[in-house]
Amino acid sequence: MDFLEYSLRFLLIFCFTYSIWFIIYRRTKTSAPTNWPILRELPAVIGNIHRGHAYMTEVLIEYGGTYEFKGPIFTNMDMFFTCDPADIHYIFSKNFSNYPKGPEFRKIFDILGNGIFNVDHELWELHRKTTMSIMSHAKFQILLEKTLWDIIEKGLRHILDVFAKQGKTLDLQDVLQRFTFDSITRLLLDHDPRSLSIDLPYLPYEKAFGDALDALLHRHITPKCLWKLQQWLRIGKEKKLMQACEAFDQFIYPCIARKQEELMHKTTIKDEEFAFLNAYIKMYNQWNDGDLGTLQTFLRDTFLNLMLAGKDTTSAALTWFFALLAKNPLVEKKIREEIQQQLHLKEDENLKFFTKEESRKLIYLHGALCETLRLFPSVSLEHKVPLDHDILPSGHRVSPKTRMILPFYVMGRMETLWGKDCLEFKPERWISERGGIKHEPSFKFPAFNAGPRTCLGKEMAFIQMKIVAAIIIHNYNIQVVEPENVYPTTSIIMQVKNGLMVKVVKKV
Repeated sequence: MDFLEYSLRFLLIFCFTYSIWFIIYRRTKTSAPTNWPILRELPAVIGNIHRGHAYMTEVLIEYGGTYEFKGPIFTNMDMFFTCDPADIHYIFSKNFSNYPKGPEFRKIFDILGNGIFNVDHELWELHRKTTMSIMSHAKFQILLEKTLWDIIEKGLRHILDVFAKQGKTLDLQDVLQRFTFDSITRLLLDHDPRSLSIDLPYLPYEKAFGDALDALLHRHITPKCLWKLQQWLRIGKEKKLMQACEAFDQFIYPCIARKQEELMHKTTIKDEEFAFLNAYIKMYNQWNDGDLGTLQTFLRDTFLNLMLAGKDTTSAALTWFFALLAKNPLVEKKIREEIQQQLHLKEDENLKFFTKEESRKLIYLHGALCETLRLFPSVSLEHKVPLDHDILPSGHRVSPKTRMILPFYVMGRMETLWGKDCLEFKPERWISERGGIKHEPSFKFPAFNAGPRTCLGKEMAFIQMKIVAAIIIHNYNIQVVEPENVYPTTSIIMQVKNGLMVKVVKKV
């Protein structure tokens, strides 16, 4: 009897204590990962990988913008996360020389070879100088506009018209990816892959970009010894990365060879042929260290880097732009009114063409695109490793062994930077009192990176986005099928998971 009585008392005390603990735990629940023995904080990352950006945001905001992640022991996976704007400014600008891409970055992003995103110091400066001289050339600007409008008229509008007529659903993200792929390939390689044909053909080299980016993110969250083993065994994500590399090579090398042969047999060069190939051949010959490999390999690396920069980043931004408009019809209405007013159009008048100079009048549209990139930056994070020991403005000490992750996605969701309405889609925050574009410092708005490595294609990207956005908004109604089920992928390039399914209704 005594045994039963004591057992009952113990059970009651246990239940009461557990209830109190559970209530306290629920009230003080934290987003921070649990630090387990051996595996440490990795299980939390794996458990939240499906919502990686949201989870990273919760942790960093709870901890004031910085967090030291502990990976499994003996794996060298410890990382320091910071979205402190003072740290961002210090790393990208003030002490730029101490934070190169570094050998660790080159190992993870080895498929980029000696391209601009993967190199440092003198070679990076030569890459940047060469690319800037091309993109600022008047002939390139003419070629850019001509190429964009040609693909819009013969590809993009044709597909939208057909799907509108048939009443079928369309993956707008896929269409925009094809548009930017055709655009960048024609600009760089003078080759039209015609991925934006009406049958939307499967092209392995176009789809390889997604597989490659997925595998590269996987390398960030997987012990090096494990992904190296997968690489050696040709399994998992590493197998997909190898297949992506093969697809890139099978596409880019023949394009380079064909272009070289064309130039060899021509006595005169047309205006549109002034640019890329000759400029980078000249750059290769200027670099006399002999560590760039063959000319063909160097050109392959260079063009792959530029294609990566110009393809998925712009299409991702446009996809999120239309996803956000679906939830903010008043913003879309204001953009439509601005297009009609600034481009002098009637409501039922077809918009077929406008110039780069005219696109600068679309201030509210520009603000809406900036607001899209604030909430969904195309490049969601950066990776840095310091050369020397350093102390950041946030007070954290870093060493040459510190792997640093700089999550731009989180910065757009910080009340300390953007106010209590930071989660709202408000293009007005980008309009100055005088009615122009309000410019924010890159360490607050790093959608195009910051400091000396600021994206060279920023102006080109805005021209492309404005032209495509204006054409679609004025001529069509885009109806997102399930706007409540639009989520970002956990990837380096922030795309919409499972695509953006829409119905297209032709207006004019």
